[in-house]
Amino acid sequence: MTIEIWTIYLATVLAFMSTPGPSHILMLSNSAAYGFRRSLATACGDLTANFFQMLAAGLGLAALLTLFSGALTFIKWLGVVYLLWLGFQMIRNAGSASKQAYGAQTVASVKTLWLQGFLTSAANPTAVVFFAAFFPQFISANSDFIPQFVILSVTYIIIDGLFLAIYGIGAGWMARKFAGNAGKWIGTTGGAFVIGAAVARRSCWD
Repeated sequence: MTIEIWTIYLATVLAFMSTPGPSHILMLSNSAAYGFRRSLATACGDLTANFFQMLAAGLGLAALLTLFSGALTFIKWLGVVYLLWLGFQMIRNAGSASKQAYGAQTVASVKTLWLQGFLTSAANPTAVVFFAAFFPQFISANSDFIPQFVILSVTYIIIDGLFLAIYGIGAGWMARKFAGNAGKWIGTTGGAFVIGAAVARRSCWD
């Protein structure tokens, strides 16, 4: 892979990341509610799911999912249901979790925050198909596949991780600056966006 191709790939991924998805919105909400350090578990969960999705794409499971469209549709519906549930939970808990993070004793466990990040990303099974269709655009047939695939995967995960960190740091700062008001606003808005993402994802199937 040449530096020119990698640079084009980098610019393309940055363009994709410019619009926050459900995982980024969740990172915003959890960072505002529980602080940036604890919300890193959410980011790790999201990146772990991304890793497995890329691995599945590299192993050719995208073609398998395409063949068994019924199974894919079922998994899609599970993802929509989970995102809807998560969005309503974020709205219901808006503000209260922020107060917990800066005074009360009960906060979400690291395991719970990691699982939220993992499931939110894994709720989109078509990400496997996306990576399987996206990566080949930047892979040369004249070079070894594995090194190129590793470079593309690592680059994507690093960029996604940086965006998650930026969102998390910003939300954490707002929560500290404006106390519970920012946490309530971010949680409510984030929940609404997650619900909207679930509805939009369903409308894009047809």
